[in-house]
Amino acid sequence: MTAVLKILCALFILCAAPALAAERWQELPDPARLPQAAKAGKAPVNGVELHYAVYGSGPPVLLIHGGLGYSEIWGAQVADLSKDHTVIIADSRGHGRSTRNAEPYSYDLMASDYLALLDYLKIDKVALVGWSDGGIIGLDIAIHHPERLTKLFAQAANSRVDGVIPTVMEDKTFAAYVEKAGEVYRKISPTPTEYDAFVTQIGNMWASQPNWSDDDLKTITTPTAIVLGDHDEAISREHTDYLTKTIPGAKLMILENASHFAMLQDPEGYNKAVRAFIDR
Repeated sequence: MTAVLKILCALFILCAAPALAAERWQELPDPARLPQAAKAGKAPVNGVELHYAVYGSGPPVLLIHGGLGYSEIWGAQVADLSKDHTVIIADSRGHGRSTRNAEPYSYDLMASDYLALLDYLKIDKVALVGWSDGGIIGLDIAIHHPERLTKLFAQAANSRVDGVIPTVMEDKTFAAYVEKAGEVYRKISPTPTEYDAFVTQIGNMWASQPNWSDDDLKTITTPTAIVLGDHDEAISREHTDYLTKTIPGAKLMILENASHFAMLQDPEGYNKAVRAFIDR
């Protein structure tokens, strides 16, 4: 067989073969639609307005999304947990439908926003489920205001900037998330033309925060689950293990065949993991 014929045969095989399906951890599904809220609105906190919604009844659970995200990403979790919990979601300052101001971003400030939201809603304590920046906000509250938490489920969180994988922005799934987040921002934000300015503002925080010491983490008394997808593209397993070993009594939970976006990729498995921890 000539070299040209071999090449043509190889091309035919490649064209005729069915496309290989992406692994689940490489996918970025759209969020499930949120159910009807029992209550929703804008809460005035710390000079901004946080868009929030409340669902169901029972022991309260606060769900906090990640950086550049928005509260609707929790659609599948709200639908499940609101069957027997009061579920609170909100868009963090500058995210989604919430406003922002010129005050520099910090995790202390964002934690203060959420505590002020709970005060506004007259809720004393919650189980907190936080993803990425939401998990970091959860750690901040656990360090400084443990009296407001019953449990902390912190997925893909870091306590130092070196917990982030340096090549994260080269990952196709993560890059797709950033692009999709920008599209959603332009559709629902009260400042739809200011996405770049918003990213710059929050990026200044990411450059140096969080930055907690071992001693800070050792003060945590809230029952804590440190959670990571086994293919997380943003937070290293080494740093996740460090958090688990340093926070007293922390439980390590690894979500199989999932990445940074586990709540979208495996909503049923994610919901079971959350319930196994906060309801036990």
